[in-house]
Amino acid sequence: MPKDQPVDFAVSASEVVFDGRIWSVKRDTFDYNGDAIVREYVEHPGAVAVVAINERSEVLLVKQYRHPVREYLWEIPAGLLDVAGESKLNAAQRELHEETGWVATQWEELTSFYTTPGGSSEEITIFLAQDLSFRGHNLQLEGEESDMEVAWVPIADAVTSVMKSEMKSPSAVVGIMALAIWMRAGLSE
Repeated sequence: MPKDQPVDFAVSASEVVFDGRIWSVKRDTFDYNGDAIVREYVEHPGAVAVVAINERSEVLLVKQYRHPVREYLWEIPAGLLDVAGESKLNAAQRELHEETGWVATQWEELTSFYTTPGGSSEEITIFLAQDLSFRGHNLQLEGEESDMEVAWVPIADAVTSVMKSEMKSPSAVVGIMALAIWMRAGLSE
């Protein structure tokens, strides 16, 4: 069975080329099989995402504007690991509540993935949230979150949208497909 393998090649030089609000661009020089190789990449703090499902076999989605692709994307609730000392689970719980007003009592880690491992260190951990209740919130969301739309969508419709490339957000694609596999394998019982 294939399994990714951590490795630590000696880095002889490292510099921050750009230091941004959320992420930075780094340039590393490292030894790879006797050659000095230089690579630039986005150093990212990581993120969490939440596949929240209700008793009607619906998944909770949010529609958010994403400027780099100039589209409103249907996504699963998600956010950065940007609070010092906060666990991934606590970050997922916080993001679900902040973005949607929903909370859950049943949580489990579903899967993790790198968004673009050839150019970014970003890893997203996806959690499955069940046994949901609406609590609401009085947060003033800002920027692209200020006009997010929240919707419950039948899981089968969400899978169809992913397969037709009608939903392209990587966390939604991975999360919805992982959910479908999880359900088919009978892990939901």
